[in-house]
Amino acid sequence: MNDLFRVESLTKNFGGLAVSRNISLSMPAGERLALIGPNGAGKTTFVNLVTGQLQPSAGRVVLSGEDVTGLGAVRRVRKGLVRTFQVTRLFSEMTPEEHVTLTVLQREGKASRILSRFTANSEVAGEVEGILATLGLLDVARRKVGEIAYGQQRLLEIGIALALRPKVLLLDEPAAGVPSSDTPKIEQALERLPPSLAVLMIEHDMDLVFRFAKRVVVLAAGEIIFEGLPSEVAANEKVREAYLGNYAHARSVA
Repeated sequence: MNDLFRVESLTKNFGGLAVSRNISLSMPAGERLALIGPNGAGKTTFVNLVTGQLQPSAGRVVLSGEDVTGLGAVRRVRKGLVRTFQVTRLFSEMTPEEHVTLTVLQREGKASRILSRFTANSEVAGEVEGILATLGLLDVARRKVGEIAYGQQRLLEIGIALALRPKVLLLDEPAAGVPSSDTPKIEQALERLPPSLAVLMIEHDMDLVFRFAKRVVVLAAGEIIFEGLPSEVAANEKVREAYLGNYAHARSVA
């Protein structure tokens, strides 16, 4: 199967410190990949390298066969490489509908026009409704973001990313800060993402990781120490020592 996305020997040095070391991985269309590792493993640096927030010291990033290593973050988004962030970046006085509509208009180069002109536009409104429905947000579509639950805000950030029509979506801890009672809503929304979309998720909620991922990559000290099936990761001794610890033991005796 042809790779939609890959990184090759990605390396980042800050002075004499190597925070990313020869990282290579690939994803076909439709991939569901989880990237896990302890705090300080270099996961956020990796995402910043992939999305153009940082430039690597060596290696390259390839999307749809094109080397995008030299492109900035905005140009990578336009080519289909989109991320969410650990901390929400939403406007509390705007509604979910307005957030997603504005993103669609920005994608189409129409963001400078009056937003209200397009909320009744059938094509734009239909796309926005479809995104909100996918994420289970139709019931709060016209409520101010400041009035909706934090878990719904996290889902809205995924909706904004989907409005950019990504080919590859990087989810940076989508369940961070979300009460455990709301985690199933995140999981259900992830299950409804387009099947052709390649999704790379960084997450510390291991139960969510094992239910979401078809493949798991483990990062420690800036380098990959494991890549394989979710059913294999907890049994790997290097992973147990570097990260999973008691969680792996609990799974093995359950």
